[in-house]
Amino acid sequence: MTVTTITDAQLAPKDYASDQEVRWCPGCGDYAILKAVQKACADMGLVRERTVFVSGIGCAARFPYYMSTYGFHTVHGAPPRSLRASSSRTQSSTSG
Repeated sequence: MTVTTITDAQLAPKDYASDQEVRWCPGCGDYAILKAVQKACADMGLVRERTVFVSGIGCAARFPYYMSTYGFHTVHGAPPRSLRASSSRTQSSTSG
């Protein structure tokens, strides 16, 4: 996966999409959630290099792979202690 840094431009929802093939079942609601989150990230102007998504188990856990941000795939979505500590920093954006 490649993360390209865009500097002097407003990011669009497609800029938050990774190059990974989405592998959810046809008709799955996770597609709509993924597109909505990508749009929300663009609307909020989140910096991809300072954004992380944490997922747990199941099909929805593939979510971080489909975002062009940082991501953790953990047991039952429990973020590691180091991630919880860094989320209190004002320069970090966390979701998951």
